[in-house]
Amino acid sequence: MKKILIISGIFIALLFVSCEDGDFFDAPAQSTLDESIIFSNAGLAEGAVDGIKEPFGQTNSYRGRFIPYYGFNTDSEWNNNSDKENDAAADLCIYDATPTNTQMNTSNNAWAQIYNGIERANICIRGIRTYGNPEPGNELGQLLGEALTLRAVYYADLTKAWGDVPARFEPITSETLYIEKSSRDTIYKRLIADLGEAATLVAWPNETAATTTVERINKAFVKSFRAKIAMVASGFQQYPDGIRRSNDPDLSVDKMYKLALDETKAVISSGRASLEPSFEGFWRKYNEENINAGGESLWEIPFAAGRGRVAFSFAVRHAGADQYTAQPRGGTAGPLPTTFYDYDESDLRRDITCVPYRWGVPVDGIAQQELDNMETWYFGKYRYEWMTRRVTSTNDDGLNKIYMRYAEVLLIAAEAANELEGPGSAATYLKQLRSRAFSSADQAQKVNAYVNALGSKDQMFNAIVKEHKYEFTGEMERKQALIRWNLLGKNLEEGKQKMFNLKNRTGEYANVPTVLYYKYEADNETLDIYGLNRGENNDPGADYSQVNWNTLEDEKVNSLFKVGVNPDDRQFWPIWQTFIDGSNGKLQNDYGY
Repeated sequence: MKKILIISGIFIALLFVSCEDGDFFDAPAQSTLDESIIFSNAGLAEGAVDGIKEPFGQTNSYRGRFIPYYGFNTDSEWNNNSDKENDAAADLCIYDATPTNTQMNTSNNAWAQIYNGIERANICIRGIRTYGNPEPGNELGQLLGEALTLRAVYYADLTKAWGDVPARFEPITSETLYIEKSSRDTIYKRLIADLGEAATLVAWPNETAATTTVERINKAFVKSFRAKIAMVASGFQQYPDGIRRSNDPDLSVDKMYKLALDETKAVISSGRASLEPSFEGFWRKYNEENINAGGESLWEIPFAAGRGRVAFSFAVRHAGADQYTAQPRGGTAGPLPTTFYDYDESDLRRDITCVPYRWGVPVDGIAQQELDNMETWYFGKYRYEWMTRRVTSTNDDGLNKIYMRYAEVLLIAAEAANELEGPGSAATYLKQLRSRAFSSADQAQKVNAYVNALGSKDQMFNAIVKEHKYEFTGEMERKQALIRWNLLGKNLEEGKQKMFNLKNRTGEYANVPTVLYYKYEADNETLDIYGLNRGENNDPGADYSQVNWNTLEDEKVNSLFKVGVNPDDRQFWPIWQTFIDGSNGKLQNDYGY
């Protein structure tokens, strides 16, 4: 059974007595149960480390704010409500967030909850180091590695959303209650060091009882996550003095790419994680809530059945309670209408990622698939109809959030190898990923010939950027990747132009049909659609109905990002005003806010 995220053990409640929903600047947590008892006992310490994850599920934390809104908009995905005017949720996605954004400017928001999680981790790390005997291979060593990694997760998300932030690596005292922001470069270096230690402490997937599930930390995830942070730390991003790479020699491309390549090679050669043979099969297993470790998913943020809003936010839309779900939700975000047409038509990922229909209003509890319009697509990676558990909650769905999967390990390895060793070394990793995306009949042309033709570093890099889009659309990984490649503003500008080209059927979209033909299959709920592929312009027969496939309004296209705003000037969210006001003058906003 999935682990319930909200920990109820009495010693956890006592240990973290002041870590409930609330202000980041609350008084320091006071332990009312002796830490020497908790952290010298593996069973009690495990409960405390599990408590580090509790803030993920708080109402305005990852559950309802960070996961639904961080990551939009990009060159392949957007919030489907981006065109709403004077809408706080839309503002977060169109690079127009302000410190007083009403979705975020509350004292119990994601910023506060992340720091609550960090404080819990700091207490656990101090306690295990002081009172336990953490060593590689023992239970307290595993738990220390988990605490170090969970703290790194929180800091990685803080820095990707806000840039420079206060660095707290010890429990809060009255003297450290108010502190200024630290350079994110110093935070990156600390995370890389901490994850290096954690990798020596935690076990590989399925090596111990603690690592049989993707809801617990394992060595494959730690090493992969360390590689990812290294790539981010050496990449481009917005600093107060402009967009650039880090000036810290410890975070140079040569050093960080070598670290990333070494770590990803270690994971790949271990054989302890791997790609699911079928892209569709992987996403079906995910929606079925298969949490067995050792496959493609490396670690997931765990949610109980009554928490979390992954399907609630991102699944194919259901208009009412029907044969698949009692929760009429999903569809707040989806692929750009151009994304479907950017895929190779034989790419097996396309129809899993990009869904042009929703489930309509049910009749007698049964709904049919219904075409929406060309500008509204849905992420097919998340589907109530693929879940084995019927969702009955009105507000939450309980589906975990995949934090990192093996496909990203292959792309990081390819990118680092390309930079350090050349495209020939990168090719083997790109081929592994791409080979899953095409049938056996297409391997020679779409995989081998395609990759072998990438003869220069630039060609290979550009192919990796595209492959990332085809692999990760709908997983909210794209925004940070575009930022570190220095492609955010450029690709978003191109994204608008491409949507205008699609609307006008010019350029690369000149042969996209303007009419779709559809009928229902024998089950009377599944659409049989003709006209989605380029060149499918002829009427397939009288038993098909037809619908115009050309609705793409200028206002919708322009809502990819706010007109007059350069996304590269707004790579980060502002610190919300409530935390500025409560910082005793220590915090302020940069980056034009």
